[in-house]
Amino acid sequence: MVFFWHYLGNRILTTFSNMLTNLNLTDMEVCYKVFKRQVLEGLRLRENRFGFEVEITARIARGRWRIYEVPISYYGRDYAEGKKITWRDGVAALWCILKYNLTNA
Repeated sequence: MVFFWHYLGNRILTTFSNMLTNLNLTDMEVCYKVFKRQVLEGLRLRENRFGFEVEITARIARGRWRIYEVPISYYGRDYAEGKKITWRDGVAALWCILKYNLTNA
């Protein structure tokens, strides 16, 4: 079950990220990411937790590497099942979107 507010927050963050990266992703906070070795060797990543998705998306967009989205099946968890994300993580992701797209961080 995906909670409405989590879905809405994800859509807002993805749209804002797309605006600043000039990408057209359907889900910036996607779980699975696959890269060629050459791409990963060229990246210096700093973030952990939920800032990672934002940072890597911004750096891939800046490097002009091609991105392919592949659909997956997803069944969201609730807090009783181990979901840990809160609104604070959304605020941190928003900060990272600004940080990695508007600066040379």
